[in-house]
Amino acid sequence: MKSKLVSLVLLAGGVLGALGAAESAPAPCCDPAKPAAAACCAPEKPAATLAPCCVEEKPDKPLTDRSLYQHDAVWTSDAGRPVKLASLRGQPVIVAMFFASCEYACPVLVKDVQRARDLLAPEVRAKTKVLLVTFDTARDTPPALRAFRERFELDENWVLLRGADTAVQDLAMLLGVKYKLDARGQYSHSNLMTVLNHEGEIAHQHAGLMGDVSEVAKKIAGLKSGI
Repeated sequence: MKSKLVSLVLLAGGVLGALGAAESAPAPCCDPAKPAAAACCAPEKPAATLAPCCVEEKPDKPLTDRSLYQHDAVWTSDAGRPVKLASLRGQPVIVAMFFASCEYACPVLVKDVQRARDLLAPEVRAKTKVLLVTFDTARDTPPALRAFRERFELDENWVLLRGADTAVQDLAMLLGVKYKLDARGQYSHSNLMTVLNHEGEIAHQHAGLMGDVSEVAKKIAGLKSGI
């Protein structure tokens, strides 16, 4: 598995270089103009009923050499269920990395993903998943991720995952995401939205916050299923 992961890192690196979307340095996660907020806040709304957020891994044809789904770590969803990334195969996926107690950047990144989804035709939007993977392996337990889901009213097409430190590090490397924990318990990190095609290959990346996300929607709309 380690040699396969190294090969996948090299391939993903080539794709990232071609797309030119990975940020050269992590962006600050907090708005410096605002006072620090508490690391974790209770949701103001009562918990909503959660729909299942994952499916069984599909026994389809072999994964391609460029597929991120070769990264076969087992993750845990906000519903407490084990999930493999390959369970998302067969549909477009928007991927972003975040942490639930983020004071500024992550909520904006989620809003950017929502803006991109809003540009999709309803039938395309219904078939497009959003994958949020947390950096914060210590604090982002399934209940913390559920609270984040409820706070932003994320529907069943959003998949929120936590994993082991090594799994998070490997996925961040494959996506070209940089992150670092600071003394306040906040993470500075790349703000990167990645579109995966039906095979889990990187098709497009969008860097930064509050920008024009129309290209993200165009790329998703133009994807064709090969399965």
